[in-house]
This record gives sequence, structure tokens and C-alpha cells, in this order.
Amino acid sequence: MLTQLRQDHANMARLLHVLQLKHKTLADGERPDFRLIREVVDYILDYMNGFTIPLERICSDQLVAKASGIHELSTRLAEDYQHLHEQLMRLSQDIDMILMDGVMPMDKFADDLKSYLEAHRAYLRAEREELFPLIREHFDEDDLARLADELPARAGTELARLQEAYPELYTEFREAPSPL
Repeated sequence: MLTQLRQDHANMARLLHVLQLKHKTLADGERPDFRLIREVVDYILDYMNGFTIPLERICSDQLVAKASGIHELSTRLAEDYQHLHEQLMRLSQDIDMILMDGVMPMDKFADDLKSYLEAHRAYLRAEREELFPLIREHFDEDDLARLADELPARAGTELARLQEAYPELYTEFREAPSPL
């Protein structure tokens, strides 16, 4: 279970790396492939809604029931995640505007993208440094097996879906460095 969580983190870090490359293109004054940015944003939103949000809920509920003092961390991570989701939804709307040739100041879009990337990386770091150690400490093998059983069925198929639905994104994803 923890291996799956670490792999999911590595995959998300690679997707964020793809976005970081697009941000660099913007910062260099060039026009990035906004359709590819759209694919990354759509994929992350789908992944958040279909996998991460349910996982966070299940994990937090089980941790709060097992250990004291977890509620504050759980609440903070949930609020941070909600903020990430809101940032990503705004980016999604801005990308729609750009793809429809609407007026969108590129410096504002670049700043918003950078802010999102920093926030998402900070969130992943908090999970890695604060949440994962608690899971290791408070969950035994049976707890981890129950947690794995409660995960959404789609969890294991997300990367295959990425390859099939977004071949260009998958190519960039595969070429991105793995943080593991």
C-alpha cells in the first residue's frame, strides 16, 4: 500500500515536471503547447476526483480513529488539497480561455501556473514527510490491506488510461525524471 502511495507521488511529480517545462517555455517568452497543458490539467483533475480525494478521506478517517493529534494534520492537508483543486480549476478555466483565443495575460497565467506548481509540490512534501510516517507508525499489515481494499477500483488503471487517452502527454511523462 505504501509502495502504491509512493509510486502515485512519483507519477504526480513527473506530471508536475511536465507542467514545469511548459511554465519555463512561458517564462522564456514563448508559447507552450496549451493543448498538452490542457491534457495534464484534465488528467490531474480526474485523478484528484477519482483517486486522491477518496484515498485522503479513507486514510484520514482511519488515522484519526487510531491516533490522537492526527486531526489537525488531516484538516490542514484537506484544506491544502481543496486549495490545490481550486487553483487547478482556475487554471483550467484560463486554459479554456486561451484555447478559444480569448484575452488572457500570459504573465498572469504563468504566475498562476507557478503558484500552483509550488503549492502542489509543497502538498506532496507534507504528505511524504508528515502523513506517510504516521501511516507506517500506526497501520499494521491488516490495516494496509483494508486500506488497499477500500481504494477506488480505478487506482491501478490510471497510468494505463493516461497512456491510452493522452499519448503525447504520456510520452512527455515517460521522459520526465522520476523522483524515486
